[in-house]
Amino acid sequence: MKTIILVGIGTGNPEHLTVQAINALQRAGTLFIPDKGEDKAELAQVRREICERYLEQPTLVPYRVPTRRNGSDYGQTVAEWHATLAGIFAELIATHVPDGGSCAFLVWGDPGLYDSTLRIVAQLPQPETFHVEVIPGITSIQALTSAHAIALNRIGEPVKITTGRRLVESGLGGDSVVMLDGQTAFIHADPELEIFWGAYLGTPDQLTIAGRLGDVRDTIVETRRAARARHGWIMDIYLLRQREP
Repeated sequence: MKTIILVGIGTGNPEHLTVQAINALQRAGTLFIPDKGEDKAELAQVRREICERYLEQPTLVPYRVPTRRNGSDYGQTVAEWHATLAGIFAELIATHVPDGGSCAFLVWGDPGLYDSTLRIVAQLPQPETFHVEVIPGITSIQALTSAHAIALNRIGEPVKITTGRRLVESGLGGDSVVMLDGQTAFIHADPELEIFWGAYLGTPDQLTIAGRLGDVRDTIVETRRAARARHGWIMDIYLLRQREP
């Protein structure tokens, strides 16, 4: 049986790794590093720097991440993309992990929060031949609330976690953490809301903006545009909620 370890590595700060995560990386024989192209080369480099910082002689195997095609049926395009990645994972593990050996995938943030690695691994053929371990990581939600020095929830109030796409489709629906918002859905929200926005959280490039949405909306849009142009990629997140009276 082969062991597959999914290690949450936080939001890009090597100090986000837990002791449990470091121990897991140290006992994994092979570490798979995703390559998302030149524009996002920094994401792979962060993973390499983490391995070099905590491991003496890591065995790093890069793999190319295919681009997900655009389509009108979002669920179908994601399912096709996951199936393709499952085939890539199966080939990587068959080639680089011996029977009884172990490998690790370094997952941005936490494997259980808006990440697909667990779903992809579940599609591997002959699942009975694998043992899957999950090591939790610091999420961008935790990094966001820490950066702004705020509590995620207000007393007695729930918090919804959603995406930019779903925010447009379903509306705010109370205090909401919004992830994966490439379309800047917040520009259509009530300007009287309060927003706590952050990008590249926990890294030297961290950016944060907070205030009444109508006052800071344009600043966030421009800051986001400039940062994406500078880095070639952006990972941002925000909390939207009613302003305190």
